[in-house]
Amino acid sequence: MKDYDVIIVGAGASGVYASYELTKLRCRAKVLMIDRGAALGKRLCPIKAGAVTACVKCDPCHIMNGYGGAGTLSDGKYNITTQFGGNLHAYVGGDEALRLMEYVDEVLCGFGGAEARLYSTAESGLKTVALQNNLHLLDAKVRHLGTDRNVRILEKIFDYTKDRIDMLFERTVTDVTGTDAGFTIRTDCGAVFRCKELLLAPGRSGSKWVSDVCRKFGIAMKSDRVDIGVRVELPAEIFKHITDEVYESKIVYKTDKYNDMVRTFCMNPYGEVVAENTNGIVTVNGHSYADPRLRTPNTNFALLVSNKFTEPFKNSNEYGESIARLSNMLGGGVLLQRFGDLIKGRRSSAKRMEKSFTVPTLKATPGDLSLVIPKRQLDNIIEMVYALDKIAPGTANEDTLLYGVEVKFYNSETEVDGNLETAVKGLYVLGDGSGVTHSLSQASAGGVWVARKLAEKYGVR
Repeated sequence: MKDYDVIIVGAGASGVYASYELTKLRCRAKVLMIDRGAALGKRLCPIKAGAVTACVKCDPCHIMNGYGGAGTLSDGKYNITTQFGGNLHAYVGGDEALRLMEYVDEVLCGFGGAEARLYSTAESGLKTVALQNNLHLLDAKVRHLGTDRNVRILEKIFDYTKDRIDMLFERTVTDVTGTDAGFTIRTDCGAVFRCKELLLAPGRSGSKWVSDVCRKFGIAMKSDRVDIGVRVELPAEIFKHITDEVYESKIVYKTDKYNDMVRTFCMNPYGEVVAENTNGIVTVNGHSYADPRLRTPNTNFALLVSNKFTEPFKNSNEYGESIARLSNMLGGGVLLQRFGDLIKGRRSSAKRMEKSFTVPTLKATPGDLSLVIPKRQLDNIIEMVYALDKIAPGTANEDTLLYGVEVKFYNSETEVDGNLETAVKGLYVLGDGSGVTHSLSQASAGGVWVARKLAEKYGVR
């Protein structure tokens, strides 16, 4: 058994930035960070390595787990805004939340991110054009690092902190118990650690685990949502006038048919579509790179329909998982369909895909998304495609590709105070696993915030 002042469970954005800030401030606390994934240099998806052509469901998934978390290999987009990406501002205040995100951006720039352009929707003519077509562009500044540059920056942050922060990778925390002096945690390899302060930051893939820990300690949680949709892929030229100006366009649309909210998410100009494994379920995501040699002729982005449930149903994540499992059952992984085939009520076949002018960047199974995605969500997605076609003509082309399903799981929002501390003294929940944040910027900012509070408590050298 080994004693620490602080243990961080999860080496994603929150954990990394908490460890960075504790190191920078020279906090006296003795710190351990544990993650079920691999160290950065060992995070290699077999698909990217060329060993396989489809997801083999690595446990844990190298795209979702390991140093840097799910954000490491997912485009490196840091949105500086309180309009989306979580509710950190509700806990620390709007101005403070923005200051923290700006600080995260400064850290990124200091480790090599300054060469990446900072985009902004402020004073963008796109906002007016969107409003004229009943679409709403959300305000944000975005620093796009690219997956490749993001990895290099994380390597430097790791090197900066490794002599100050103890780190264990490929270790799963199996049990957390409270003691008079703090907490005891056990891992799958039989190791036992004690600490006074425990930071739970396992990301979205650890949302179920966080919920289990919170229930064990009697910590209240608010029911949250699940977002279900598709990943759209089309020729980059169609969105070039938008992505060249603002890069990441968060566009929200309220459908006429159901009055539901649909939004674009994670836009990747000249990028590629990728599969990811969340707790054994294969879903889809997108990447893009800073290196021009790694660019593709396509742009991809998600179209997501938000689903919030009322009593008596509370299992929003299980609802999303059931839809993803159905897709996996029919397609053996990710399903792919041409928009034209979907509208005509027919499945996309391998023969039809051979004739597609848009060449897919992910090897997926041609099929029929109408057999997987519920009618209401699919109707909303189709209506959104036609709405986007008004500001980006060509979006509704027959050869626009739809990959399914894309699911964004959110943990029930954990009840924490302004320090992101629960009612259990010394137990903090932060990052996307808390339900408080949903983005790299806000998750990182939350890690910085908690680290500063701990530095005040333990003092600095």
